[in-house]
Amino acid sequence: MYKAFGIVNSSSRNLYVSGLQDYRPIGAFSFLGRYRVIDFPISNFSNSDIDRIQVYINSKPRSLVDHLGTGRHYNINSKSGKLQILFSEIADTNSIYNTDIAAYLENMEYINRMHHPYVVIAPSYMIYTQDFNALINQHVESGADITMLYHSVDNAKEEFLNCYLLNLNRQKGVLSIERNEGSVAKRNVSMDTYVMRKELFVELVKKAKETSSMYTMVHIINALCGNELDVRGVAHKGYFAALNDFNAYYKANEELIDSKVAASLFSKDWPIYTRTNDSSPTHYYETANIRNSVVSNGCTIEGTIENSVIGRGCIIHKGAVVKNSIVLAGAEIGENILVENQVIDKRAKLLKLKSAVSPADKPGYIKREDSL
Repeated sequence: MYKAFGIVNSSSRNLYVSGLQDYRPIGAFSFLGRYRVIDFPISNFSNSDIDRIQVYINSKPRSLVDHLGTGRHYNINSKSGKLQILFSEIADTNSIYNTDIAAYLENMEYINRMHHPYVVIAPSYMIYTQDFNALINQHVESGADITMLYHSVDNAKEEFLNCYLLNLNRQKGVLSIERNEGSVAKRNVSMDTYVMRKELFVELVKKAKETSSMYTMVHIINALCGNELDVRGVAHKGYFAALNDFNAYYKANEELIDSKVAASLFSKDWPIYTRTNDSSPTHYYETANIRNSVVSNGCTIEGTIENSVIGRGCIIHKGAVVKNSIVLAGAEIGENILVENQVIDKRAKLLKLKSAVSPADKPGYIKREDSL
């Protein structure tokens, strides 16, 4: 096993999940009622025996810092391991200078303290599982300078827009990296996951800064791949979602309600760790009717729930019907109210309106702590 430290990168420009991201970074989004999105990359590191992990945060850090805590709930070795939260001083999320490179430069002292020969970088807005040890072994055996993880899709015209795509040769060498503009259906979506030697990582950060203050890690790798750098792609198998917009967040939650789809992501041999919550079990009344849904603990359910995800501590009153919706923690749905194709943010209360219904292809959003 090769020694490596991990980086969870939250500095992803040109990504905005409307509504939800106004209150927290994507990594702090509630997912499937129980998890936060950042639980997936950190669990991948922990399960791969990578227990020195740096998490970079560049805006609205409170909820993410609160969730991460000391990192003990991620099964990180308390003697040799450490979960370190590092910040970028550029507060404006939409600034062209608010890049991952800027965040690494501001925290170069902490990167230099890492004595591991390799680094694995993973994003905070993607849902997948991956054995990073196996990926490191493939990287070393290939002799490549950088190894990038990618997922092949056949719906790139409609989804994964603004994500990066890898153009590969027959030997899986990366020829170039481009942004997905939705022109071709079958593409290789970059999973923003890299393996390289630490010395090369530091060199690339400095070279990117010298080239342009707007450069990201993707930009500098694209500029050098095929000429100065040998960059290889490795295909990912299993479930993959990029939460790069509101519809993608909604779809990922909805499709993982299906146990067959969820089986391609969750495995008893590869646990997804999260911060525990010791609330009481959910109380289902005689009038409750639940079909094909995920309901978290601490709820009070009197109404009907279909094809929905219900977060912790929610109240669904008698006669209420919740269909094809994502309801975050602490929300309340009043008597005889119909909710369909919605994302309802934390502690929102729907008590007065008769219905909240949106088209299936354009789900609605109800603001955090709103009262309707």
